[in-house]
Amino acid sequence: MAEQTGTAHRPVLVVDFGAQYAQLIARRVREAGVYSELVPHTISAAEVAEKQPLGIVLSGGPSSVYEEGAPQFDDSIFDMGIPVLGICYGFQVMARALGGTVGNTGDREYGATDATVVGDGGAILAGQPVDQNVWMSHGDAVQKAPEGFDVLASTSVTPVAAFGSPAKKMYGVQWHPEVKHSAFGQNVLENFLHTVAGIAPEWNAGNVIAEQVARIREQVGDSLVISAMSGGVDSAVSTALVHKAIGDQLTAVFVDHGLLRKGEREQVERDYVASTGVRLITVDDADTFLGHLAGVTDPETKRKIIGREFIRTFERVQRELVEEAKASGKSVKFLVQGTLYPDVVESGGGSGTANIKSHHNVGGLPDDLDFDLIEPLRTLFKDEVREIGRELGIPEEIVSRQPFPGPGLAIRIVGEVTRDNLEILREADAIARAELTAAGLDKTIWQCPVVLLADVRSVGVQGDGRTYGHPIVLRPVSSEDAMTADWTRVPYEVLARISNKITNQVPEVNRVVLDVTSKPPGTIEWE
Repeated sequence: MAEQTGTAHRPVLVVDFGAQYAQLIARRVREAGVYSELVPHTISAAEVAEKQPLGIVLSGGPSSVYEEGAPQFDDSIFDMGIPVLGICYGFQVMARALGGTVGNTGDREYGATDATVVGDGGAILAGQPVDQNVWMSHGDAVQKAPEGFDVLASTSVTPVAAFGSPAKKMYGVQWHPEVKHSAFGQNVLENFLHTVAGIAPEWNAGNVIAEQVARIREQVGDSLVISAMSGGVDSAVSTALVHKAIGDQLTAVFVDHGLLRKGEREQVERDYVASTGVRLITVDDADTFLGHLAGVTDPETKRKIIGREFIRTFERVQRELVEEAKASGKSVKFLVQGTLYPDVVESGGGSGTANIKSHHNVGGLPDDLDFDLIEPLRTLFKDEVREIGRELGIPEEIVSRQPFPGPGLAIRIVGEVTRDNLEILREADAIARAELTAAGLDKTIWQCPVVLLADVRSVGVQGDGRTYGHPIVLRPVSSEDAMTADWTRVPYEVLARISNKITNQVPEVNRVVLDVTSKPPGTIEWE
């Protein structure tokens, strides 16, 4: 198995020390027009040199730099002449490695904190107010800056809240500039990237398209290509991008695995083909998928079964297309997937992070995969993908569509995936989507999974009689990139209409509940 990834841009490396917000730092760097990559704190100086980065950002983390087992860093990287910005834990790692002092002062700062800029604030705080609100999350503090570094900011309990060395092009802040709560956080990052590191803001959707088109053409040659088409924005954009590169060498394959929402298949066959002209093959494979899912309730097992069966289906299509192409002598060896960066990170492939859940298109792939993968979106976040889709001319109703998982309704049924459970969930989901659309909330809500608790029943009363039905969970969330999320405050009257319609029109459901959990600690999908 080979993977097509990467970019022609030299990156800024975001070193992950186990931070909750490491992925957010990478996003903020890209928002500044600079390409970023997330790497583990175990990266060596040799590995850094191979990547030829234009800068390095050290993330925060939950540990103390002086405690046993704390995440370590190759200190020789500081001698490579690469501009470095340290954030929170990364700030302390830099201070300690360069001869400063870090300790536990007994004073903690969490949340909104008033910081005072010292002097002119150096390059990273230049042009900012002397007094500003920042977002802190630390118990340890830099007590003494390394020799040759100037103190650039302080707080009431942290004398060294920021420091910098123009000669070394190294700077650090104790607060989190990547979160919106830090009033001038993005300005800190942009000052580091553009002023300190001297990186031009050249990362944008247009040059991503040009790079990937050239890369795909070189990789594919005259071979034929299959694209895994689900109808969601990720597969739609990846398919359109590959189609731009190789035209009729591409065939999109839409698998009806029986796990789709109401009207999903018809929408894909009608809207996407009409807007792009891509050749589309629809495969009816519901019996196969549901047969393999029978009796399965474990979420990870569901995802792996679905990932495996997707590939088996594509392999069957591959054999059929090979027969078609025999006269031309062309091979069918490539598979296009709409894999995104968050998929890779959550599946444990981003930076040595934990496997939160195996996305069917990453951790769910079988070991005996007989395709070379083309994943032109693998390094991108969702908002970047949407922008590329607009540049490619994909209709807004597809580009702005709320995310829907490849495993479909299977991971929105807590319990066994059966035809009956799927029908219950389809009807409830269709009602919720229609009411949210009618209320004008489609662009406010990032995603609204509707979940059936198939393994749970509750007592109710309907028509003056006792019922023993299933609960339905509404999970409306707001997010920028799916790495973090908060529950959306849907108006009560909209929730009431959804609840009333579901319990009146779906006989098997007698209770509708609202999930008000952020991510973290919960994921967006329940499974």
